[in-house]
Amino acid sequence: MLDRGGAQVLEVLLVDDSPIQLSTRESILRAEGFSVCVANTVESAMAFFSPGAAERIGVVVTDHIMPEQTGTGFVRKLRQINPTIPVIVVSGMADAEEEYTGLNVKFLQKPCFPPELIRTVRTAMAEQAGS
Repeated sequence: MLDRGGAQVLEVLLVDDSPIQLSTRESILRAEGFSVCVANTVESAMAFFSPGAAERIGVVVTDHIMPEQTGTGFVRKLRQINPTIPVIVVSGMADAEEEYTGLNVKFLQKPCFPPELIRTVRTAMAEQAGS
């Protein structure tokens, strides 16, 4: 996606098997002006990192618990393709953070209120644009 000046706008990829969580986070981020794409499975999320598509994703926000694979498994796969993309993991399980050691993620505890999500995504997007 391009902005009015022709520069590429990086998107936030939301990954969650819960339609309610996806819709809520998507609405919150779109209201703040972010370009957002969504995936409800790890497989559909990985499609966003195919050659020619990966450069449009600036930040990934993923749930930890998903039916096919945990967020940890997803992040490990993602790190093989893109070791530097900012990843934000949202989970209600406080002890899950330990599973992400060494995977370079920002961990947010549920409930994750809109201001915290917005601030965390905005910071990650700014860091990605600056690199």
